Amino acid sequence: MAKRAHGYPQVSLVAADLVNAAVVRAPAPVAIGAALRLARKRDAVVVVVEARYVLREDLVRASRLGLEDLACTAVARDLPSVEAGAGEVTVRRLLAEGAPLVVVRDRRGPVGAVATPAAAMPDVPTAPRLARRLPADTGALLASIGRCAVARGAHAFLVGGMVRDLWREGDGTSADLDVVVEGDGPAVARDLARELGGTVREHRRFLTASVEAPRVGRIDVATARSERYESRGALPRVMPAGIDADLRRRDFTINAMAVELDSDVFGLLDPLGGRADLARRRLRVLHPLSYVEDPTRLFRAARYATRFGFAPDVATARAQALALRLVPYAALSGARIVAELERILVEPRAAETLARLGRSGAFRLLDPRYRFTAVTRRLVAELPGALAWTRQRRLGVEPIELGVLALTGDQSPPIASAALERLAFAGERLDHLRQALREGRARLARLSAASAPSARARLLRELHPVALAWLWLVGDGGARAALDWYLGLDRALVALSGDEVIALGVPRGPAVARVLAELRDGRLDGRITDRATEIDVVVRATAAGEASL
Repeated sequence: MAKRAHGYPQVSLVAADLVNAAVVRAPAPVAIGAALRLARKRDAVVVVVEARYVLREDLVRASRLGLEDLACTAVARDLPSVEAGAGEVTVRRLLAEGAPLVVVRDRRGPVGAVATPAAAMPDVPTAPRLARRLPADTGALLASIGRCAVARGAHAFLVGGMVRDLWREGDGTSADLDVVVEGDGPAVARDLARELGGTVREHRRFLTASVEAPRVGRIDVATARSERYESRGALPRVMPAGIDADLRRRDFTINAMAVELDSDVFGLLDPLGGRADLARRRLRVLHPLSYVEDPTRLFRAARYATRFGFAPDVATARAQALALRLVPYAALSGARIVAELERILVEPRAAETLARLGRSGAFRLLDPRYRFTAVTRRLVAELPGALAWTRQRRLGVEPIELGVLALTGDQSPPIASAALERLAFAGERLDHLRQALREGRARLARLSAASAPSARARLLRELHPVALAWLWLVGDGGARAALDWYLGLDRALVALSGDEVIALGVPRGPAVARVLAELRDGRLDGRITDRATEIDVVVRATAAGEASL
């Protein structure tokens, strides 16, 4: 029992007192497989190679991905280190900023490490920020989601773009409602749908569900989960887990934050330093193999860099270089790449994002031989104008179709064809894209040389809309004027109908189309000016037997 007025010594911990993880040195060079065996043998969480730090967890990831022969320094991290006598506050601050651990060293080198706490805890009240940045009905909806989860004995958290944007400087907050549930996510989604008078669609494989409700829109609800990637670029295996593991599986620190919905406080969880990265306008992956596990994150990184003006840190740039060294990714589906390109193409600065990806070498995911040329850079720069033109002309061309033509138009035919197949285009759609690339520039030359209006119309009449859009994109001012002229023509240019042509003696079948085409050409070139002249042309052709040819 403590005695009153009795003096007790104050305990002042230093870094050496906090060490809770072992460090082992390995000779250079050492492969990932050998380094992992050494770490397991010594029960170490960090392997030190040439003053570089490699985490055991990253060695395990790399081993699962078949990279055991790769030099282990390829997955090294820039970990903070402190002297053994550094204060406890310094170590705790570094961990709070998102470091997975802090290396402790003395004059002989690393002696151990201080690992981050096992789980994240809400540490910042977000209620005032929610009230300031979000409509009142959104705040009420979040509270309702929290109540639905608690009633199920679960815990709900707001995650994703809305959390990121709440803490990002600048106007605009994502309207997407992404919720993670510690517990049975689909069950909470069903309860929420009933409360809101909406419907629910479940995706059992991924432990997720989507709620659609009047005046609310869509709410995506997922069970908190961890992920395990067993091959490069493949979809992961998912397993139920806690919110901390869920945040640590994500792409970037700025997307690895959550707001708890159980209380009126709406506490923020930020175990990896997302707020600090937002303040520094920094894009940071969670580990060195992030892009190797999921190469589509390269496209998201470029999109965020353009939209927010963020730059990758050095470690993230190294992670990108490593991922691109390992192309091709056989398990990465073309449909997933297409989905990322579609998200880019609807953004206001899509051309800038595509150019950023081109400079980085990311389009080698389409084909390892791909090169982002000066011509491709120009086509990408003009792509937004071309897409606006297709919308104005109501051609029904999908942005992804014209986008991939811009990206592949200056590649050699084998590379362009392989890239289109890689993106999972097939059937008639693939045929139209290939034809546009194969014939586009030759047709432009013929269009430029055509003097008669009818000749220009014939060159354009047979083309699919995507080929017309491609001609606009690669053509000069004259070609674009010709396209505008052609698409502005009166579709009822010829007065006679097919039935009327038949009534004048033209036999049914291909002859009718040929006669109508001749009438169109005559109208375009000014040789036919009225209905009576059309009738005269058909009668004379029939009498001469030409219509049956």
